[in-house]
Amino acid sequence: MSNTRKTDKKTSATERMRVARAQAERSDRIRRRVVVGASSAAVLALVAGVAFAVGGSSGSSDTAANGPLVVPANATGTDGTVITYGKADAPHTLEVYEDFRCPFCEQLETTTGKAVQQLADDGTYKVEYHLATFLDKNLGGKGSRTALAAAGAALNEGVDKFKAFHDVLYANQPDERSDAFGDVNHILDLAGQVPGLKTDAFVKAVQDGTYAPWAAKVNEEFNKSDVTGTPTVKLDGKKLDVLTNGKAVSPEQFTAMVKQVTG
Repeated sequence: MSNTRKTDKKTSATERMRVARAQAERSDRIRRRVVVGASSAAVLALVAGVAFAVGGSSGSSDTAANGPLVVPANATGTDGTVITYGKADAPHTLEVYEDFRCPFCEQLETTTGKAVQQLADDGTYKVEYHLATFLDKNLGGKGSRTALAAAGAALNEGVDKFKAFHDVLYANQPDERSDAFGDVNHILDLAGQVPGLKTDAFVKAVQDGTYAPWAAKVNEEFNKSDVTGTPTVKLDGKKLDVLTNGKAVSPEQFTAMVKQVTG
């Protein structure tokens, strides 16, 4: 009888370990975006009610890329495809790779975003945003592209306006299976939460899709990187583990990670 109980306990422990491992692997799969070629068909599955997308990412084939390329003022990086927030002479660089429809990006921004910004404001590092629109391809719709084009219009108004609008979008992110961000009027309503953003020039740029070709170019540059999932965060080229078992790290944990790299 004693041996039987020991065997049962061992089997139970093994089963718990197997389940925990499977859950961790599932969380990793959910957030991973695998590029298998621009011509590949997108495959969409629902895992525990969360979108799991595998397939090609939207890029130059987007109709938005057919218009004239207008790069917003204050853009940085290769062909103006990077948005830099913080002091230009900051001693370190934090690279942030995101998609506005990515639920894990929303979790990171709403949980740890203020700490990320505070360290930039303090001059610890500058933040370089590398944005993508692959979820439009994988989930259908145009929400990522529309939001990114509107973010370009905000950037044209000022880096501070971009950052505030970026934060508003994540604070009001719809379910990733919804294409609510594809509605220009909804985007403009959200822009109203940023004081001074809705100038006549901003509204016209959003309505006309002035920065849609730029958004496509930004996504193309994202595709050239070695990043395979969002959010991805690197400090001076070193990847930071900002998600643990599918959950964003706390502001305190993030700050500790930064200190480990910067000394």
